[in-house]
Amino acid sequence: MHGEVSIVRDAVPLLGFALIFVLIFRKLGLGATLGFLVAGALVGPQVLGLVGGAESKMGIAELGIALLLFLVGLELSPSRLWRMRRDIFGLGLLQVVLCGLAVSGIVYLATRSSGAAALALGLPLALSSTAQVLPMLQSAGRLRTPFGERAFAILLFQDLSIVPLITIVAAMSRNPADMNGPPGWLLGVYTMAAIVGLVLVGRYLLRPLFKLIGNLGEREMFVFAGLFTVIAAAALMEALGLSAALGAFIAGVMLADSPYRHELEADVEPFRTILLGLFFLAVGMTLDLHAIADRPLFVAGMALALIVTKMAIIMGLAMLFGVKRRRAFALGVLLSQGGEFGFVLFAQAQQAFLIEQQAASVFGAIITLSMATTPFLMMLTQNLRAEPEKSAEGVQGPQHDGSDAIVVGYGRFGQTVAQMLLGQNIPVTLIDSDVAMIETAGSFGMKVYYGDGTRVDLLRQAGAADAELILFCQDGDGLDTAILEGIHHAFPNASIFVRAYDRRSVMKMKGAPVAGIVREMLESAVRMAREAMEAVGVDMQEIDKTEAEYRKRDSARLTEQKESGDLRAGVTRMFSQENLARETAKAGAEARTEGQ
Repeated sequence: MHGEVSIVRDAVPLLGFALIFVLIFRKLGLGATLGFLVAGALVGPQVLGLVGGAESKMGIAELGIALLLFLVGLELSPSRLWRMRRDIFGLGLLQVVLCGLAVSGIVYLATRSSGAAALALGLPLALSSTAQVLPMLQSAGRLRTPFGERAFAILLFQDLSIVPLITIVAAMSRNPADMNGPPGWLLGVYTMAAIVGLVLVGRYLLRPLFKLIGNLGEREMFVFAGLFTVIAAAALMEALGLSAALGAFIAGVMLADSPYRHELEADVEPFRTILLGLFFLAVGMTLDLHAIADRPLFVAGMALALIVTKMAIIMGLAMLFGVKRRRAFALGVLLSQGGEFGFVLFAQAQQAFLIEQQAASVFGAIITLSMATTPFLMMLTQNLRAEPEKSAEGVQGPQHDGSDAIVVGYGRFGQTVAQMLLGQNIPVTLIDSDVAMIETAGSFGMKVYYGDGTRVDLLRQAGAADAELILFCQDGDGLDTAILEGIHHAFPNASIFVRAYDRRSVMKMKGAPVAGIVREMLESAVRMAREAMEAVGVDMQEIDKTEAEYRKRDSARLTEQKESGDLRAGVTRMFSQENLARETAKAGAEARTEGQ
């Protein structure tokens, strides 16, 4: 009981301070990472002393790093890698290598430490903050622009480079426990064998497992299976003396091209967010604030040197890759800070006896300070980064070049909708919860993702925040006004279209913020009635007149039904034998009256 009470007691100040400071720092545009670090430093033993045992919490929180790498792996579908290959493996590789070596040289000159220690401190500083930069690009609406994609490509390679950097630190280790480990060449063999094993497990074990869970329709089992996949892969690598982060990353890559990708992302994301926040809280608690206070000028000077060095190198590389000068400068400013994975690599270096706790705290403070400067630098350099205004003469007006669309439900209805959109070269993301349908579609060359497309979190993972169209084409009447209002609130820029099963479905969606509701059988039934009338010799003009009259009556009847909520409302507007007899009698009576 004492241990349980201690956990609950520690959770109150941790979560309370985190909530307050993350809200404050987000409001100031400084990002959540800095809020977690400051909150951890305040509640830790060196300031208020409200919470202790940072090292034990770090062990649990490192699962957040594993989950983050798992989600990075899920993003790496072969088609996306191939499209961005030049920026990822060209610009990204050069940025990490050149910035890492340059900063390591500065660290060596400034600290007179050994070469191994300088590399252990300098290489992590080449990485930028994915947790800070991506939200900045998203909030500015620039993530899917060429500038945003180039920044994302660099961040992606930085995330990929974490595993090699961890391996480099392990290879330089002075820890006797590491000395007793396998030699480097054998470690390489272990790594390749583990990767091949994980890929085979993913193809022949995990995919059938997720297919079985999908057929059962149990979302909770997806959560369990996703977490098990990450933890088991990480544990396997750790048991072989390799990086647990590598295992989680490979687990993500082997599922990146599966139909269950978006469902896994949506299910794992909350755990990643919570555990990553706990990781930064623990890092803040372990910061040696006295060591930082003893050397404030060194911390400020190194932070300045880091920012200037990375800004200059990234700007030069971007221009070398054909980016215009102002945009290259903007890219340099945006990625000039240190990143959250620096804390991970410093912890690895400390365990390898390459650096001391004091050095890890001081350089952790350098990363924190550099991250704090990025929003201010972006504001201060706005005029320098802005493109010069151009004359409107001779500039072509905006053109429709295809908008992203998400089609939920890939049955007989959704197939037609999706194929017509693709025929206009509109990019389409397809989602369905029927595993058999997904496999059938795959045999015809269509990529359909598994998941419940009415969930806001899954739609967000599928790119709904940037989509212009969301089309619900699934069978049944599961949608109502409340669901559609929630989706519209989350993605206000997307036009929503809905397939309605019948009139009752339309009534359930009264007042929903949608661009259109289409009753699934209406048009095909009208078409069949027209062909039947033509077959018995009805004049085409009369057919058109009958269709127009039917549509007029049907629309008026549906309006009355929605307003009253009563399916029998407007029944007198139907074409029925009773109504037609009544209308014929009424017309005859009116004719006799006129004749008198």
